[in-house]
Amino acid sequence: MTYHIRDAVYADLPAIRDIYNDAVLNTTAIWNEQAVDLANRQAWFSTRQSQGYPVLVIVDADNSVLGYASFGDWRPFDGFRHTVEHSVYVRSDQRGNGLGPQLMDVLIERARGCNKHVMVAAIESGNAASIRLHERVGFTTTGHMPQVGTKFGRWLDLTFMQLVLNPGAEPPVANKE
Repeated sequence: MTYHIRDAVYADLPAIRDIYNDAVLNTTAIWNEQAVDLANRQAWFSTRQSQGYPVLVIVDADNSVLGYASFGDWRPFDGFRHTVEHSVYVRSDQRGNGLGPQLMDVLIERARGCNKHVMVAAIESGNAASIRLHERVGFTTTGHMPQVGTKFGRWLDLTFMQLVLNPGAEPPVANKE
């Protein structure tokens, strides 16, 4: 099957919402417990656009959204402005078809294009498929935090992984006015 990755548009938001809500209701990939409405995804999308950050979708020949990926600021402090945290989700009936690595490759290039230095992943430690995906695209495990979350009546551990996007790059010098 042929897939195409492109920037998301407002018409993609119902499919993005459905993929997101499936992860909320049926997995520990997202630690929220309540499904969201279309207005929530519209606000999220608008925020990403206003920040200059991508929302990518992977579509089939019929232009059906099979997955999506994005990144945003990791922490809201100036010193972290070169680090982003990302998310990548694939529709449940499409998992295992190699869509995640394709989305990740494009997302990583977009982060480099935004002059970001590090991409962070926060993954539920039992999500072996996501950890393997991140290892395949070059991420390394940098931390493990036991029992920092809860969902479905159990404690969840968090694994942090990161990818240095521009190894050897010198840190920018802040403008002093």
